[in-house]
Amino acid sequence: MQTTVQPEAFQELQQRLAYAEHLQQIINQIHSAKDLDHILVDLKDEILGLFDAERLTLYAVDAERKEIYSKFLDIDEVKEIRVPISEQSIAGFVAKYRRPINIGDAYNRVELNAISPALIFDSSWDKKSGFRTKQILTYPIVAENKYLVGVIQLVNKKSGGRFTKKDEESVVEITKTLGIAFYTQFKLARKTPTKFDSLVANSRITQAELDVAIAEARKGQTDVESILLDKYKVPKAEIGKSLSQFYKCPFIEYDDRTAIEPELLKTLNMDYLKKNFWIPLKRDKDGIQILIDDPNNLDRIQDIKRIFPGRNVQFAVGLRRDILQFLYAASGEADPLAAKGSLAEIMGELVSEAELEKQDDVSTAAMDENDSAIVRLANQIITDAYKQGASDIHVEPYGEKRETMIRFRVDGSCFEYQKIPPTYRRALVSRYKIMSRLDIAERRKPQDGKIKFLVGNKEIELRVATVPTAGFNEDIVMRILAASEPLPLEKLNMSERNLREVKNIAAKPYGIILCVGPTGSGKTTTLHAILGYINTPERKIWTAEDPVEITQYGLRQVQMQPKIGLTFAAAMRAFLRADPDVIMVGEMRDKETAETGVEASLTGHLVFSTLHTNSAVETVTRLLEMGMDPFNFADALLGVLAQRLCKTICKECKEKYHPPKEAFDELALSFGAEAFVKLGYKYDDSFVLYRGKGCETCKNTGYKGRTGLHELLIGTDDIKRMIQKRATAEELLKVARQQGMTTLVQDGVIKVIQGWTDFKQVKAVAIK
Repeated sequence: MQTTVQPEAFQELQQRLAYAEHLQQIINQIHSAKDLDHILVDLKDEILGLFDAERLTLYAVDAERKEIYSKFLDIDEVKEIRVPISEQSIAGFVAKYRRPINIGDAYNRVELNAISPALIFDSSWDKKSGFRTKQILTYPIVAENKYLVGVIQLVNKKSGGRFTKKDEESVVEITKTLGIAFYTQFKLARKTPTKFDSLVANSRITQAELDVAIAEARKGQTDVESILLDKYKVPKAEIGKSLSQFYKCPFIEYDDRTAIEPELLKTLNMDYLKKNFWIPLKRDKDGIQILIDDPNNLDRIQDIKRIFPGRNVQFAVGLRRDILQFLYAASGEADPLAAKGSLAEIMGELVSEAELEKQDDVSTAAMDENDSAIVRLANQIITDAYKQGASDIHVEPYGEKRETMIRFRVDGSCFEYQKIPPTYRRALVSRYKIMSRLDIAERRKPQDGKIKFLVGNKEIELRVATVPTAGFNEDIVMRILAASEPLPLEKLNMSERNLREVKNIAAKPYGIILCVGPTGSGKTTTLHAILGYINTPERKIWTAEDPVEITQYGLRQVQMQPKIGLTFAAAMRAFLRADPDVIMVGEMRDKETAETGVEASLTGHLVFSTLHTNSAVETVTRLLEMGMDPFNFADALLGVLAQRLCKTICKECKEKYHPPKEAFDELALSFGAEAFVKLGYKYDDSFVLYRGKGCETCKNTGYKGRTGLHELLIGTDDIKRMIQKRATAEELLKVARQQGMTTLVQDGVIKVIQGWTDFKQVKAVAIK
């Protein structure tokens, strides 16, 4: 006899199977979650799909702060809400007493009092969001039947009425899985604190980088701190702060002005101190201060206390290299930590030989460009320049009687690096000419060349220029071109309007986009960032560059060779026969290149290029003066981005201050009084600007790194019509500002108020 299943029963069976399958999928996702945040943020909506509810909130427990917290995604930012474990909220009450709550009306005081007279519904979220909370089902999430790890809360049953017994059973089922997952994540997160936790927490270094540094230190003969300093460029002050927090004692770094009493070291063996990395620094009425690399090492602590019986020993933490420097300084020994090929040692050799030559009247030809000291000096200068982040190296001879000056340009400013005895000026210049394959016998005319150089495992390229100077001298200027990855477009620190508009015009299928500014203003970096934004497998992108400074996968990059006729114009003509979608030409140096670029943009290609002009509107008039057809150029133009680089305030020593009224007025006047009022800033006690105090990281300058100032002219219909009529720069500027363009100075003023830089730096690069 065949039994028939009723449609209602069959439908219910299907629903149960679908629910069980959905539940199992979510359980698998919960157990495979990489961290707690993934469950709180990404899986919340998945879990909500199991229930007949409008909203779901998952809370995790923060036992130290006696709170429960949840995280949610607000547009593209993860935000956090925290609730005390107390009767001041329903979720907090459930966490405190581990009692589930199922109420039909959150605003019904009688219903709440029936659960507990102290229970309060926190309606602040409803008032803020306009959402109306009605039914609430809240359950504690417990692990191993004893550990409270979180709370789950369902709000507003979609079908109306109170949450049912079936809903409660479903919640209990999912809390079992959540309890296991939360507890597992808590155990994973509860690791033994390390002396570098502060560096990771403050994003000075990632956990992955720290793990690599620790593994590298275990393999080699160096300590983790030295690897963090040398390889990852973590400031010594930040490492010191982290060590101080971990060991709960002061951090002291090497200072050559610190004099250590000889009496303190008289009975101590120097080899023993070097091996165990400690030194007595000073003694006073309060006791004796010991600098040690590990104040938690019980064996060494006991040894120190036996050496100084009856004395109050106070410990400070220091880096091993600093402790050794103190020991060498105190004993008068030479410091072997200084590299054998260091600049100090090389200079010592050169100065000694120069003195000998004076005494013995030896010819200056005694040392030539192939002498080992000159070779090492030339290499060391390049290595130090690269490590200090220099963009240019200047070798400046002043004749036979004055020392040759070596200067580096860092963050746009030159500073003196070293002086070389005049005897070796020609040997050093000749060495660099040999390295760049130039004619060392030719000193009468300028020459250009390139050097490929290895710093550690990284190959860098230097663009070399020689210039004959007065007194039969020859200067060398080398620009360091360290091949690097492109920056993401979002990292260029553009204003919201500029970033949005750049993305819009870069997404166009054809037209021309120009990036303009003086040499060294970051034009190539910006163009590569934009190309990186549109670099997809669907697009064929050709670039003509001189030199190729930034390499980017997916781009076909061509190095210009003017000596064999491979110029920008020739490269563009070749690209047009090579099926391009996007063309980037390094610079529009002449009318031919400019016209070819415009023609390419009018025939269905997106063209990027650079130009050396002062502002976006001046670029338009400059190209028209070069003989460009105004109608073709107007049709092709998508936008002109003018930019400058100005120094940024050092993050390590940045501080707020209340400026005088004159400084505020200067900002307003430079921005434009009427336009500045619209920004909404007022001069009162709460108005602050920022400055750098000066620290080790920024070499006491107050500045570290550079940021861009941008001025973006969009080729709107009005602008195109004005170009066709050959409007002046002033007329173009007026209309562009009416359409939302901010000038370089205005962008600078905004960045001053935001704390990126100060007005002195803006004036240095953006005001004529």
